[in-house]
Amino acid sequence: MKHPFLMAVLSFCVFSQYTFSQETVENPEKYTSKNKGKFFIFWGGNRESYSKSDIRFKGADYDFTLYDVTAHDKPKGWHIDYFNPARMTIPQTNLRIGYFISDHYNISIGVDHMKYVMDNDRRVNYSGNYPNPGSYNENPANGQLTLDEAFLLFEHTDGLNYINTEIARVDDISHLFGLPNTDKFQINLTEGLGAGILLPKTNVTLLGKERHDDFNVAGFGLSAKAGLNFTFFKHFFVQTELKGGFIEMNNIRTTQSKADSAEQNFWFFQQIITVGGIFRL
Repeated sequence: MKHPFLMAVLSFCVFSQYTFSQETVENPEKYTSKNKGKFFIFWGGNRESYSKSDIRFKGADYDFTLYDVTAHDKPKGWHIDYFNPARMTIPQTNLRIGYFISDHYNISIGVDHMKYVMDNDRRVNYSGNYPNPGSYNENPANGQLTLDEAFLLFEHTDGLNYINTEIARVDDISHLFGLPNTDKFQINLTEGLGAGILLPKTNVTLLGKERHDDFNVAGFGLSAKAGLNFTFFKHFFVQTELKGGFIEMNNIRTTQSKADSAEQNFWFFQQIITVGGIFRL
């Protein structure tokens, strides 16, 4: 053989190519190992809890503040309305659409449709003035009054709509559970930060006035979350999240008169479960 070195190099190249091809066939790159360029969407429900809140009501002939007001959510429970197109905005829901800008980070926009219902029939502290005190079964005395329905009903039940943008990190932790084939089943840890506006449809009955009952940009919110994502067969997932944040609303419409408004701030906490899909266009 006149060129043994050349033949040796050629043989090595052929062998290397064959070996690489075999490894690629035997160990193909998993679809779930790379996320950059993928879109995702999810839909689900939540339960909420809220901190106490001071609520100030202002109008042409009144200006008073209620202190340490408590509130609760308005859950629908396990119900077909979550998937009924004609009624799916009635329960407490979460909708989010996002895009992976890298394998570990995504940006998204979504709506957290929460419901906030002030607790009635509670005795609370108050300050300020309003017309005809004592005429609404609120029994004002010693700086306190009762939140009777004739005096005040206060709800963000159509709802407390937090429209927000998030940036989140996602990490595959399947190996911690001994799950090597991530294309069949994958477990991801996700954490994120968000910010957005509040677009509530507030239902208020205040001092016998006619309620406003329409959507209104009322303020802003900030939030943080952590959760687990369970992906099945590359494209389908269930995601659970714990999400908390702060809401500042300084422009709540309460009645038909533009002179009437309310303002409040509080902390919120959500427990969320959703179903969704992830795909590459």
